[in-house]
Amino acid sequence: MDARRRLHVDRGQPLQAGRPPTSRGPSGAPARSGHPADGRVRVARETSGRKGKAVTLVTGLPLTLEMLEALGRELKQRCGTGGSVKGGVIELQGDHREAVLAELLARGYPAKAAGG
Repeated sequence: MDARRRLHVDRGQPLQAGRPPTSRGPSGAPARSGHPADGRVRVARETSGRKGKAVTLVTGLPLTLEMLEALGRELKQRCGTGGSVKGGVIELQGDHREAVLAELLARGYPAKAAGG
């Protein structure tokens, strides 16, 4: 067995044998995943990091990547806008929370508006 110590690249701390590095926030607490795993689909509007332009985000959908892309395509057509699927999140250009929320509820997803 190799006696060298492996260090975590970001923190310079030794890794424990047999355990992968954990993602931690700046305070040392485990980092949050972005949305809770409570089975609810959340529809939110975000402008941060986008030069003030609004983007509608749909998170928490229990679908495969192919199904997410198909639903994203249908939502883009319904709203008449562009968008993409990144990291399991559907992003639509513009503020379309009401239309997306109505469409998801009509399809039977337990969706709710998130944020302000």
